[in-house]
Amino acid sequence: MRKTAAFIFVAALTSLLPWQANAALFEDKEARRSIIDLRARVNDKADAAALLELSKQNEMLRHDVARLRGQIEVITNELRALQQRNRDLYMDLDKRLKHFEPREIVVDGKSVVVQPDEKQAFDTAEASFAAGNYRDAITQYNTFLRRYPQSGLVAAAQFGLGNAYFMQKDFKKSIETQAALIKKFPNSEQVPEAMLNMASSHIILKELWSARRTLNSIIEKYPDTDTAKKAQQRLDQLG
Repeated sequence: MRKTAAFIFVAALTSLLPWQANAALFEDKEARRSIIDLRARVNDKADAAALLELSKQNEMLRHDVARLRGQIEVITNELRALQQRNRDLYMDLDKRLKHFEPREIVVDGKSVVVQPDEKQAFDTAEASFAAGNYRDAITQYNTFLRRYPQSGLVAAAQFGLGNAYFMQKDFKKSIETQAALIKKFPNSEQVPEAMLNMASSHIILKELWSARRTLNSIIEKYPDTDTAKKAQQRLDQLG
């Protein structure tokens, strides 16, 4: 009897062992699956957090790049402006320095070197004459001749002065001035016109003999020139 009961107990216990093993195996798989799912969720959260952080960093980098580009553009514009100011300053300085440098010009077919101040003084007198301010021109020509007696522009200034006296109707002074030019610069290109100017003054002063003599001298010394043609026309008018 006891043997039979023991046998039944052992058999029952033996039948339960596979089920318990299966149950344990099932529980183990579920645990592993839970762990895997947990890990996946953790990894997903970690990846999401990492992506969010990466996105924030990327946005910050874009802002930094945009800011740096703006700064570079500002610096570039400032550099261009500085370069332009330097070029303008150099050109202005160069122009100013040229005002202090001697200049080479052609007078009476010859190259002469004139200082800036004497050229400016001569140009001022010429400008006054061209504007019809003959009184001012006379003063300025005389000032030039007094200050720069050795200038290569003396003959031109003397001629301008004689013309200015003529326009002011000071014909005697005009004749005197042009005669001084002819005496001092006999080879000047201004001489033929100076002589014609003298002849015109003689005619106005009714000094017809002197006028004819001067006009004939022009025709003799400077034939085949426009000045000689003008001289001949005036002779014809005098009869």
